[in-house]
Amino acid sequence: MRSAYKTIHIEPLAPPKPAFGRPCNGCGVCCLDQPCPLGVVLSGRRHGACSALRWDAAQAMYRCGAIARPAQVLADRLPRRLRRLAVPLAPLLAALARRSIALDAGCDCDLELG
Repeated sequence: MRSAYKTIHIEPLAPPKPAFGRPCNGCGVCCLDQPCPLGVVLSGRRHGACSALRWDAAQAMYRCGAIARPAQVLADRLPRRLRRLAVPLAPLLAALARRSIALDAGCDCDLELG
């Protein structure tokens, strides 16, 4: 029998997860659980934490790296010979990421933390 519980490692200073539908506060729970569709491409996986997720210590919150640092995320993911394209493609990645995570649409993570 499979356990209904899963361990997600969250920065201790991260804000608490907001209620479903409330504004995002950078808690990171959704992205630590599994990547969004764009995160699947960037991470190369469908389960586990998104590799594009970044902890912002100055703001004490998680940020989508594809939005906050798109050139860095692209450079990390692109083959060496294509990394020079990271800077010119960064605005496109940031726009795709904002759409992919439905930025400003509210929390869509229904995980119950215990």
